[in-house]
Amino acid sequence: MHHAPARPVLLVVAHGSRDPRHAASVHALVERVREQRPGLRVETAFLDFNLPTVDGVLESLAAEGVKDVVAQPLLLTRAFHAKADIPAVLCRAPARLRVTAAEVLGPDPLLLAALERRLHEAGLTPADRSATGVVLASAGSTDPEAIAVIAEIARELRHTGWCAVRPAFASAASPGGFPRTEDAVRELRAAGCERVAVAPYVLAPGRLPDRIAAGAASAGADVLAGVLGPSPEVARVLLARYDAARFPAATALGA
Repeated sequence: MHHAPARPVLLVVAHGSRDPRHAASVHALVERVREQRPGLRVETAFLDFNLPTVDGVLESLAAEGVKDVVAQPLLLTRAFHAKADIPAVLCRAPARLRVTAAEVLGPDPLLLAALERRLHEAGLTPADRSATGVVLASAGSTDPEAIAVIAEIARELRHTGWCAVRPAFASAASPGGFPRTEDAVRELRAAGCERVAVAPYVLAPGRLPDRIAAGAASAGADVLAGVLGPSPEVARVLLARYDAARFPAATALGA
């Protein structure tokens, strides 16, 4: 009797933060992934600030005799971490482990659905849409690819009936980037939106989401949505990226 080969372990690679809410949110998301795919082994590791480290988890999986790992960067865009430090740390994996890096989570229509879920949870109803402007607030990047992705998401969100949508960055406006959260809030007011909502396009709480919240408060935004966090949509995207990394040919064919 032939046994099916063991499914690769899913290793979720998060950035890490000194803020304890960050790791708590990551662990809650991983629990949600486990609920959606019972029987799949899911491990969590952090690049910085939190334990376990990526090196540590890869070493212990190799010591257990695990053969295959799919590493999933917990990132919304292909900016610096996806292009530099995550590949660097995965390259150090023990030779007996086959490590496949999955694509970053964004962009994906499900992430837009998670964003809208958070806006509705913050008190907005479908009837509020046409009078509400949305600030799509992300962490910020100088990477042109990441900036283009955020601009595209703002355009897609605009098509769902909001008064207007403005992309913004948590950190100071960067060359070729977007205004800060507070400036985008004021722009939407000036554009005539009766209500302004700030939607953080961020996975977990921490310093930058706090800066988004402070910007929203200082400019008098009416609504501040929660971070995407452990929403079911984010867990579904994570599993879709895992499947695509396992079966690249099938995914390319649209199977």
